[in-house]
Amino acid sequence: MNNEMFAQVKSGRGFIAALDQSGGSTPKTLALYGVTESAYSNEAEMFDRIHEMRSRLIKSPVFSGERVIGAILFEMTMERTIDGLGSAEYLWTKKRVVPFLKVDNGLADEANSVQLMKPIPELGARIAAANKHAVFGTKMRSVINMANPVGIDAIVKQQFEVGKEIIAGGLVPIIEPEVNIKSAEKAEAEEILKRHLIDQANNLSGNQNIMLKLSLPTKANLYIELVDHPRVVRVVALSGGYSRDVANKMLAENTGVIASFSRALAEGLSAQQSDTDFDAMLNGTIQSIYEASIK
Repeated sequence: MNNEMFAQVKSGRGFIAALDQSGGSTPKTLALYGVTESAYSNEAEMFDRIHEMRSRLIKSPVFSGERVIGAILFEMTMERTIDGLGSAEYLWTKKRVVPFLKVDNGLADEANSVQLMKPIPELGARIAAANKHAVFGTKMRSVINMANPVGIDAIVKQQFEVGKEIIAGGLVPIIEPEVNIKSAEKAEAEEILKRHLIDQANNLSGNQNIMLKLSLPTKANLYIELVDHPRVVRVVALSGGYSRDVANKMLAENTGVIASFSRALAEGLSAQQSDTDFDAMLNGTIQSIYEASIK
């Protein structure tokens, strides 16, 4: 493990950019960026357009490790290049931004009010590829829709089981059991989730470290015990569909939690903007998320 990366993730001031939209969410991401489906005729061209968007964001002079301590990449992004360097290598060597890799294959059908991760038969290969590209950690997402104790228990057990395999591969897993922000039982689900996360974290050995990516909680500072847990390197928050302003406000109320925003980070950016306008918009966005993350 890269000790400099670990120190930055553990103690750095700033947030983690989520640049890991996959095939299912890419058309919507591109549309919000001003790239309609008429701009590509097949999936390969679609991924070319999203890589152009991500590269523009990463290469912007306002995007650097001074405020963005890490970035989560889609596997295809990691395997592509930016100015002749692998995307993950570019992030660290040129920007001092710690690279992470999304490793899940999406969500299974709902059962017990949750959606587990689909099986990941490629996990070993993805861990090997991540190590080849000097990636620090991984990310994998599940979804909790209601306060179902059986479902939440299954979500957390699956996440930690896969997480331990990732740890054994030399990486730090970001465990992401997202609670649906539209759930009528959001607060209750978060209380159940917290108990299961603490139980699992308590059972990790002294050389097993994880990160947590959680929905912004209804009750401020709900996850403070996990923020302070010796096996938890960092707790980060997803925006989950909240607007950037609302997400920043909620984030600032949670001591020690930093952002890992996707839609909220790209909000307001457009392919049609000049580089000057693009950089100015991105700079304002980064600064607002940075300030909310360090409060």
